[in-house]
Parts: sequence; structure tokens; C-alpha cells
Amino acid sequence: MRRISKSFPGVVANDCIDLKLHKGEVLALLGENGAGKSTLMNILCGLYRQDQGEIYIDGQKVEIHSPRDAQKYGIGMVHQSFKLVNSMNVLENIILGLRDEPFIPDMKRVRKQLMELASQYHLNIDPDAYIWQLSVGEQQRVEILKLLYRNAEVLILDEPTAVLTPQEAHELNRVIKTMKQEGKSAIFITHKMEEVIEFSDRVMVLQKGRVVAETPTSETSPKDLARMMVGREVLFQIERKPYNPGKTILELSDIEALGDRGLPALKNISFSLRAGEILGIAGVDGNGQRELAEVITGLRKSTKGTLKIADRDMTNKSPLEIICHGVAHIPQDRASVGAVGDLSVASNLAMKQYRSRPLAQGIILLPKRIIEFARKLIDKFRIATPSPGTQIKFLSGGNVQKTILAREIGAARSLMVAVYPSRGLDVGATESVRRQLINMRDEGLGILLVSEDLDELLQVSDRIAVMFEGRFMDIFDAEKADIENIGMLMAGMNAEAIR
Repeated sequence: MRRISKSFPGVVANDCIDLKLHKGEVLALLGENGAGKSTLMNILCGLYRQDQGEIYIDGQKVEIHSPRDAQKYGIGMVHQSFKLVNSMNVLENIILGLRDEPFIPDMKRVRKQLMELASQYHLNIDPDAYIWQLSVGEQQRVEILKLLYRNAEVLILDEPTAVLTPQEAHELNRVIKTMKQEGKSAIFITHKMEEVIEFSDRVMVLQKGRVVAETPTSETSPKDLARMMVGREVLFQIERKPYNPGKTILELSDIEALGDRGLPALKNISFSLRAGEILGIAGVDGNGQRELAEVITGLRKSTKGTLKIADRDMTNKSPLEIICHGVAHIPQDRASVGAVGDLSVASNLAMKQYRSRPLAQGIILLPKRIIEFARKLIDKFRIATPSPGTQIKFLSGGNVQKTILAREIGAARSLMVAVYPSRGLDVGATESVRRQLINMRDEGLGILLVSEDLDELLQVSDRIAVMFEGRFMDIFDAEKADIENIGMLMAGMNAEAIR
């Protein structure tokens, strides 16, 4: 890619970027949220058209006008915002758009090939499930399998390990190395510094749409990379006050609930969470974490058991009643649940506090005060937006996440249910989120933290619970946790067998 530039209203996303990828090479692409990484890759895979610049493959200039053109040249991408058809099942999404398939595809053959790939790469998925029935993590697995099925020569992977156990992430690394030996290449977008060192051969760092550094991976370190990304030292270890929990904030007793497909998603879940405590929930996405958060926040009905918040029975209460009881929720799916794309950044920031002063007087909203309120949060959380009035759908994924975080942290009074709060955030923003959670804990709030990042759980949690297929496999003190044992519990191994 030579001198690639791309602009959106009020934003220069890519500014004369040169990118080279060699055969059999893995390039890590780093940068803060809004640095232009996804835009550059969307140009390469045919979703965007560059304003200026040229693309060459095997020394020949090519024109990529669509994803089909990219596929023709052997380029495929797993996006953060998935490109799947919700009303179709997994098998139909896998073969959608393939011209080599007959008018009436041989679905038995497709199923067999898909299940072989799923088994090979440990990406378990129900081939007959509809996309709308799948969790965010399960949908990402479908995207990865879709690329593998298409035999792409250049794979663009945007945070592909976010929903994998440590063992599965290592397996994906072995797969990528095998592909390298076959002459295939990959561009790996991630915010995990350790993954950059483990997976890549070369690193390119973007800042505000420009390339600011490029180096062989062997000649750098996580701290150096973090400094290049954010322009300052990033603390990978955060100091915490001693664990001193107070009264019980949240208590679940024998909670059961059904998933979107009508099958059991939560099975006899019982635990308590106290004020001044962070309880981390580990597990491969799709094992009941989303359903657990939705039951607690009133978005899903439980079929059995009781739920108490601050000693008050809140079983199957409405989301508004839960909110009024001081509960905040950072949801798993920021696009469809956490934010309203057609509304402004300011309106999204005001969603939890628009019912009362100073943002409203009775039933009358006060636009100037909403804008003033939004500007303070935009500055505090470093949300990259042209203005508070910009529609949130025009922001990068990481900045949408920052908007949700700003709104929910400001609204939490007793309990915070945070589901993958740092997913898609750069290393600097991730550090800030972890500090915010620890500060809230120190101020006496109870925090339920669902995360696929085991380093994050070990760094900020006081206790950790591991979920598998809707059950708690074990609960233990974070200080006594072992990352390999957690990975085995996430894969379904019995706690007694590990001990």
C-alpha cells in the first residue's frame, strides 16, 4: 500500500500511509483508538475506497472496489464489527457470496468441511444456529471460520484472540506459524503487547492516521511499544489498596435462565458480591456470561432462583427499576445494546442522567447543559470525536466503548456490571479503565467484571469465578490464581481434577 489517504467528515483517518507485507510474514498493526488502523484495513479488504494512493499485490497494481475483489486477490478480514447476516444460520453465512458453490449447495459437504475446520482450530460452533442466537464471541468464531473456509492468502485479524482461552490462543499462534511456512501472510491488529511479541515478525505503529514507528518485533518490548502508541510510559501494574470488603451488595441464589434459543444458559448460579470488592468472571465467551449480566441488570428473566441487590429482592425487576437502584451496566454488545448509532455522542452520554437535574427540568431536556455535561466527559475519558453533536456511529469502535464507559461509570452508585469493558481499547485507555474500576472498588462499590483478558482479571480482581456451559466451575482468591489452571477450567476441566 503506497501513500494511502482517507478522510471522513471532520477526521483524517489515514494520512499518506505506506505499508508493506511480505510473503510468509505476520505484521502487527498498533495504535490508539481512532489512530486509523481499521480504516486502513477496511481499504485493503474492499469496504472503503481510498481518497488517494495505490495498492500493489505481487508487484502488480490492483484496484480493490469491494470485498469480492479482495477475496479474488486472496485477502480476507475478521472485523471487530461483524459482517454476518443475523437471519441466516452459521452454514449459510459461511458460504454466502461464494461463486464457486452451485445454485443449490451440497450442505452435507459444507457442514463436514466446516466441522473439520472448527475441530482443527478449536473454534467450536453449532453450524445450525442462527447468527442472532449467538453471543459476540461465537459470532467472531464464525468470522474466523469463514476466512479459513475461503483459503485466504492474506489474513487480516482484528483482535482475534479476544474470545479464546490461553491454550486456544497458543493454538492459533501455531496455526499462523504453519500458514507462514506455507507462504501465507497475516496482519494482526491487537492491543495486547504480549501478543505482538508472540505472534508477529514486524510491528507498525500509527498515531492520528500517520505511521510513527516501524520495527522488527525482535528489537522491541511491550513497554517500548506502549510508549510509541500513547507517547508516555504506561504502567502495566496498578497499585491497589488492601482488600477490605463491606456489606453484601449482590446475592444470587440458585439462578437459572434460558438463552435466546430457549436452552438452559445459566444453571444453579449462586454467589455473593460485597461492597469494596471486584469479582472477576473468566470464561470463553458464550458460556453464560452475557446471560448472567442480563439477569442481574433486568434485561433477561430468570426461570428459577432469587436475586437480591443491597438486601432487596430484585428478581426479574425491570431494567429501569434496576438502574434506579444504583446499578450500572457496560454491555457486551456495544453496537446494538450499549449505544444508539444515529444519536449524538452527547445524547448517548446523557442516557442515564437525562431524567433529572441538571440535564432536565421536569420533562423538558436542557440541550445546553447536556452539551456542557458531554464536553466534560469527552475530555475526562479522551473520547476522540469531532464534536459532542457527532453521531456516535461515525466514531471508531474504541471511542464508542469509551463513550459507554464514561456514561456508566458516572451513573454507578452501588453496583457496576462490566462486561468486557476494555475490549477494543488501546493500552493507554485500558490502563485508565482498570484504574477507574479499582477507584470505584476503593470508594465502596461492588463490581462484577466479566473479561476474557486473564491478565486484566488477575490485575484488578479480588476473587475470580470461572464459567463453563452456564455453571461456575470454581471461585477462588485472585492472589492464589494460576493462569494455566484458569485456562483448563475455562475449557471445562473439573476443579477437583486440577487440584
